[in-house]
Amino acid sequence: MMLVQSVFVFLLTGILSTSGFNEVQNGSMPETSEENCGYQNVLEYLNLTKDNNLFVMSRPVKHHRSTTNVYLDMVIYAILDVREIDQTFVSYVWIYLTWDNEHIRWDPKDFCGISNIAVPNEALWKPDLTIEEMIEKDKAPPSPLLKITHDGTVFYKNDQVIISTCQMHVYKFPFDTQSCNITFKSILHGDDDMTLTGSVNNTEITMWSREIMRTQYEWLFIDMSVHKKTEDDLGYNQTSVIYTITMRRRSILYCANFLVPILFLIILDLASFLIPDNGGEKLSFKVTVLLAVTVMQLILNEILPSSTDTIPLVVLYCTGIFGLMLLSLMETIVVMHLIEKDSESPDSEGDPALNADQNDEKMKVNCRNSLTAIHDHETDQNTPSPKKDGSSQRLDVSLALDLFSHELDEVKKTVSLLSSRRENIGYWTKLSKKIHKIFFVFYVGGVVLFLFTISMLWIVTEDN
Repeated sequence: MMLVQSVFVFLLTGILSTSGFNEVQNGSMPETSEENCGYQNVLEYLNLTKDNNLFVMSRPVKHHRSTTNVYLDMVIYAILDVREIDQTFVSYVWIYLTWDNEHIRWDPKDFCGISNIAVPNEALWKPDLTIEEMIEKDKAPPSPLLKITHDGTVFYKNDQVIISTCQMHVYKFPFDTQSCNITFKSILHGDDDMTLTGSVNNTEITMWSREIMRTQYEWLFIDMSVHKKTEDDLGYNQTSVIYTITMRRRSILYCANFLVPILFLIILDLASFLIPDNGGEKLSFKVTVLLAVTVMQLILNEILPSSTDTIPLVVLYCTGIFGLMLLSLMETIVVMHLIEKDSESPDSEGDPALNADQNDEKMKVNCRNSLTAIHDHETDQNTPSPKKDGSSQRLDVSLALDLFSHELDEVKKTVSLLSSRRENIGYWTKLSKKIHKIFFVFYVGGVVLFLFTISMLWIVTEDN
């Protein structure tokens, strides 16, 4: 009797074991026990062990006509650099991907309430996404883990440094606003196989980015928007999700280090009009100020890209200031030439001061001779001479008076000649002073008008 009972128990145990094995093979689990409370049990149940991985290569659908919906969110964590000369934008972003894997399902009740687990990055299929604008691959390794839930939802988060191309609009530099795109799309899958969907709330992702952003370089983050674009590049439609990052340059340092110093240089050039024109100090001062503007232009050339289609306003600002200073320098050269021309006399006339002294000496000698002749004649009149009669004495007096009158006429002619020559000597100096006054008035007006026009263009003109 005892032997029969033992055989019955043995057969019953074998039958129960065989039915339990069949339940495992059919995807069902026995009642929860302490042995099924580990993550490894879930992985073994899903066949995600290292030696038995079935879901890595193919798209995770049970029917090939089913579409895999991939949801993508991106927030910007830091603006690392904006290189105008290279037309590149360097950013640090957080990328969130979510999709469904139809091969992964389990009941949390069978595994002590385990509703989600983390698996290696290489264990499951991931969307083949690429960024169109990226020109340099991120050197940091991708996130090593995926998170899956009991209903088959897969979450993937990756932090990435993106070096992307960005068309810079520097017309209003340094008061410009830039918009750079980051475009996500599938490499091979079309919309029939995989649909890509981005965030629908631009305000939410903008506020989220502002809260987590750590550095913005020299820029001020304004907002981030997202939109979709469908193209037919490979014979089938592909939808791209485009995130647009808008930012404004912090221009205070550029104003203090570049624009204001050039403004001070033009003020110095205006003050140079107070320097006398009869020396070389004014000319050398203007040349020095002009060279300083040239140095500022060379610095600007290293900042702005050479591939821009329009001339930036800051280039017009520097070029206009340089042109105004060049006109001022040319005016100084002309004025100094006129003054130098007035101070020099032709070789035939000799030195004007020496000629005037010689003419004055001649006038003095002639006057002295005339007075001596008259005095001698009067002396001869007072001395009695029996040989001279009254008629001859009257004749000598008349001749002396005629001689004196002739000398006075010569003196008058010499004085008038000297006065006219001295007036002619100051002609070019007077002309240069008139030119200097007229040019100064027009120069000040031109500087004010130019600065006002450039300021209005910076304020009113919209970004290209």
